Amino acid sequence: MKKIFFTLIGLAGLFAACQGNKSEQNNADSMALDTNITPVTQQLCYSYIKDKDTAKLSLMSSGSITTGELNYNLYEKDKNSGIFKGEMRGDTLIADYTFKAEGTESVRQVAFLKKGDQLLEGFGEVKEQNGKMVFKDINKLTFGQAMVFNKVDCN
Repeated sequence: MKKIFFTLIGLAGLFAACQGNKSEQNNADSMALDTNITPVTQQLCYSYIKDKDTAKLSLMSSGSITTGELNYNLYEKDKNSGIFKGEMRGDTLIADYTFKAEGTESVRQVAFLKKGDQLLEGFGEVKEQNGKMVFKDINKLTFGQAMVFNKVDCN
């Protein structure tokens, strides 16, 4: 009788150990799957309107990469429209804006600070580098002095 009792105890221990390994394997499999999750893409739209000046910005964010369209229609200035691609650095979007104005395609760096439901465009000294205009020092940009984009519904 004691032999049967110890045999059953041993089998129960062996069964429990096998189940523990299976559970650990399932956890390892689910962790491997988690690394393959595609980041959710989010679309947001913003608009700037002041007197006769308007600008519209729509952006798509997927992880740290942000892309979108940006169009300026400033009174008595050349209209320009184009696309941008960049990344969020904390609450600041730094991107390359490729646009057409007067039939010429150009590239310049743009920066926007996210503050609630607004994007504040950043301005600062620029220089030409590798065929595009870039900020001399991103840490010295001023935000919200000239253009504040308010969140709007995307149409």
